[in-house]
Amino acid sequence: MEGKEKKLLIINGSPRKGGDTEALLRELKKSLNCEVRELSAFYGKISPCLDCRSCSKNPGCVIEDDMREIYSDCYDSILLAAPVYFGTLPGPVLNIISRLQPLFAAKAFPGDPVTLRRKKAGLIITAGGMGNEESALKLSKTLFKFLNAELSSENIVSSLKTDTLPAKEDRAALALIPGLAARLSWEA
Repeated sequence: MEGKEKKLLIINGSPRKGGDTEALLRELKKSLNCEVRELSAFYGKISPCLDCRSCSKNPGCVIEDDMREIYSDCYDSILLAAPVYFGTLPGPVLNIISRLQPLFAAKAFPGDPVTLRRKKAGLIITAGGMGNEESALKLSKTLFKFLNAELSSENIVSSLKTDTLPAKEDRAALALIPGLAARLSWEA
């Protein structure tokens, strides 16, 4: 992959402009050295899976929306940035995960196999101090698994006490951002 600019797809799973998740994303973007495409789970156009079962018989998904960007497999790294709501990822991010059904169906049913390129994954997660982020982490790993993106522990940045310490003031989380940016830009 030498010689061409790397591409990063960011899935922004937060509805709050100027919130904790966006504060960490803003810092990350300052350090990135790659082409960036950002999709908003809340403000983009991504429908949930309709369970039409078309993907069990035909390759791909029949819904025409922003998931095409995720399915395209034209990025080298992917980042999910999301808050934790009631112990899990926000609903619109869960819609994205539900739409991974065509990738599952391609493996489970006979037909044309889907082979996605190997990618690097990153995760930025924000939450209040209730210690309930385990389900969100597990679901994030599911998203990355189906997109053939490897998430290492060093590529997880979390700010988990935002009820008392805003992410923009979380020095521990902010200190991890430059390294995450370098790895997602394929510099490290």
